Formats: sequence, structure tokens, C-alpha cells
Amino acid sequence: MKLRSLTTLAAISVTILFAWKMLRAPQEQPRRPRRRAAPSSSNTSSRSRPGALNATDACSSADSRAHEAVNQLFQPVNLTLEQLVRHKLSEGRRVTCRLLGVILEETTPEELQNHVTVRPSVVEVLLEITKFCDVYLMERVLDDETEEKVLSSLSEAGLFANGALIKDKVLFCSTENGRTSFVRQLEPDWHIDTSPEIVHQLARFIKYQLHISPQQPERIASNIFSSPSLEQYFGGLDQR
Repeated sequence: MKLRSLTTLAAISVTILFAWKMLRAPQEQPRRPRRRAAPSSSNTSSRSRPGALNATDACSSADSRAHEAVNQLFQPVNLTLEQLVRHKLSEGRRVTCRLLGVILEETTPEELQNHVTVRPSVVEVLLEITKFCDVYLMERVLDDETEEKVLSSLSEAGLFANGALIKDKVLFCSTENGRTSFVRQLEPDWHIDTSPEIVHQLARFIKYQLHISPQQPERIASNIFSSPSLEQYFGGLDQR
């Protein structure tokens, strides 16, 4: 009886083991092809799945497009003066600018008493700025006669032609603090000046400033730019 029971138990165990193997075999078969397909080349993968790109192809394609975009961005282009002015002024709509050393050849109020000379190279740039900006010019003078000389020279240079610049927007004062006060009251997007002291004082109040200086001064704030002259500042995108 014991032998018969053991024989029966063994037969049942073999049957269960055989059935388990039969059930398990179909689950393992699909996994083998996937393991073999992993190291296949990109060409084989592309043929087996039309229109699909593997990870390497996708990255390569993206890098190529990015490289082409960068090349196009930095290709030499001939921008017009209007485009340069708009770019450099960051679409600013109001500009204040001192006269001495920027628009005029003279650099001191005393010189203005003897002669007033508009810098020819700056006229075209200033006229372009007036096309889309509200421009105010300002300077410290020592007497009323100098004011008339300045206005006359600006007119002879064609700056008042066709309403490009308005005489009422040429402001005069008797002190440097007066110019600072003008700027703060007008609240321009840009102020252009040659005085490092005034530029420093206005740094907290004016969005952007352009410091005109023959030397390259140390940049005291991120919103202050510098250039040897107004026309050179608009001469190329790399100077900003």
C-alpha cells in the first residue's frame, strides 16, 4: 500500500511538473527575439519599423538642425541704420541726450560762447533716432546768446527739418544738476551723456544709459553702456 501511494504521488508530481513547463514555455519564447534585437544596427531597425528613428538618429538630426540655426544666426548680415538703431535702443520710445561732446564738437560751455559746431557724422544717426523716438537735447550754457547760437547751428545742420527735432525740446540750464533734473522729470528709456558723475547718479532711475567716453570706462551697472561716440555705438551689433 505504501509503495502504491508513493508511486501515485510521484506520477502526480511528474504530471504537474510537465504541465508547468508546457504553460511556461509560450511566455519565454517572445522574450528571446527582443533580447536579440537590442544590439541591431540602425538600418535594420529602420527597415523593420518604417518611418521610425532610433535614439542615435534622432539626436543626430536634432544636433544638425541646431547647428544650422546657430550658423544662420551668426551669418554676416548688412543691417540698415534703422534696424541698428531699433536694436540698440531696445525699442525705447523716449531719449534724452546732452549736446556737448555728443552732438557738438565742443566739450565745455565756455567753448560754446565762441563757436558751435554740429558733428556731421552724428546727424544721420540722430535723425534716425527721431523717426521713432521722442528726443530731447539738453545742455548747460552760460548765457542766452549761447542758446541762440546752439539752436541756429542745429537748424543749419538740418535737425529741425520736417519736424524731425522740435526746438522746444532743446533744453538749457545753468548747472549740471539742472540737466540731471531734466532727465529725471522726463523719465526717458535712454539717456546719453559724457559725464560719469551724472551717469552714476541716474543709474538707479533710468532704464538704460549710454556713456560717451574716448576711453573704455569700467562698467558700473548692467544698464549702462559705453562708446567713444554716438555714431560708433550704432555702427555694429558687436559694440553693445
